[in-house]
Amino acid sequence: MALPKIKIPLFDVTIPSTKKEAKFRPFLVKEEKILLIAQSGGTRKEMINSLKQVINNCVTLLDGTELDIDALTTFDLEYLFLKIRAKSVDNIVTLKYIDHEDEKNYEFKVPLDEVDIKWNPDHTNKIKIDDEIGIILKYPSSEAISKVDDARLSEVELTTSLIKECIDKIYDADTVYLAKESTAKELDDFIDSLSVKAFEGIQKFFETMPKLYYKIEYTNSKGTERVIELSTLDDFFTLA
Repeated sequence: MALPKIKIPLFDVTIPSTKKEAKFRPFLVKEEKILLIAQSGGTRKEMINSLKQVINNCVTLLDGTELDIDALTTFDLEYLFLKIRAKSVDNIVTLKYIDHEDEKNYEFKVPLDEVDIKWNPDHTNKIKIDDEIGIILKYPSSEAISKVDDARLSEVELTTSLIKECIDKIYDADTVYLAKESTAKELDDFIDSLSVKAFEGIQKFFETMPKLYYKIEYTNSKGTERVIELSTLDDFFTLA
């Protein structure tokens, strides 16, 4: 006799970067195993790959197209995982924090369904190099992060590699050059020739790009008002 099939609920979600509408289901035991295996491995690349697997299994676009999991931005990945986790395990996560003024432990309950994406009004993906030349950047995808996540690289090399992955186009007064049609050496030489001001503009792109956001406000035992801002996936599970 065939065993009964368990009905799995579906929930609405919007992909932050593309605004595409989607449905998702909670993750099941098979997805939880994927996450547990990645946690035991401990590397960032393994965790990203496990998140991609879970999201790919659980999310379906409503327009009938296939979800391109490698094209999802890092903030897409983190946002979708929080929404799925909220419906799979518990909407409330409990975070503990040691206040460094009064050295007391504080406990906060964060409702994951209230976590949203923060959009910075000063954010731009167009970086002006001079009066004629500029760069158009794209958000780092989960695939790009996996590519540059190499412990053998120095911090400078990691930064350069990430910038290369995020350059979409370079333009001048006459032509638009697609980064994907350029060689790695051409992009390296171009990045090395940037002015300090232009490089700071690229850094600002990364600093102001959309991110998870939830604000905790409390007053410690000495009467000092505190604000804790959560903006990465790690913040929601490993606050100390």
